[in-house]
Amino acid sequence: MLAKSKNVTTPAQTKMGTILGPGTVFNGDFTAPDMVRIDGTVNGNCSCDNNLIVGQEGVINGDLSADNVVISGKVTGNISAKGKLELYSTGKITGDVTARSLVIDENAYFEGRCTMTTTQQPEGAAQADSAPAARKRISESPEEDEAL
Repeated sequence: MLAKSKNVTTPAQTKMGTILGPGTVFNGDFTAPDMVRIDGTVNGNCSCDNNLIVGQEGVINGDLSADNVVISGKVTGNISAKGKLELYSTGKITGDVTARSLVIDENAYFEGRCTMTTTQQPEGAAQADSAPAARKRISESPEEDEAL
């Protein structure tokens, strides 16, 4: 029996806001509020408030940032994804990547550094939790605990 699907929105189900078709060349920085698909060339930085897809013929020469990024084409620049970055087998990235989740297919090309992000904790929360544990590990007797 097939498992019931959860209500997960995939890039294919999201409304496409901007499409840059094959053969199109855009020179300059590019910003869009909706989902973007690039099958042409962008010579500049790309910023998207939603998902950004670079098709097999797509080329970006500049930095890009979006909620989720799917790369099937070529990106020369740094990438920042708030959520997931997917690099398909035809994709090439030359630059540093920052993402919460990273998926790289076999035969994909990635040259750069990767920084994985997580959900932010309030400042001092990690330090406050670890301080008592550190004291317990240091002290070996009750007298030492009282001294601390």
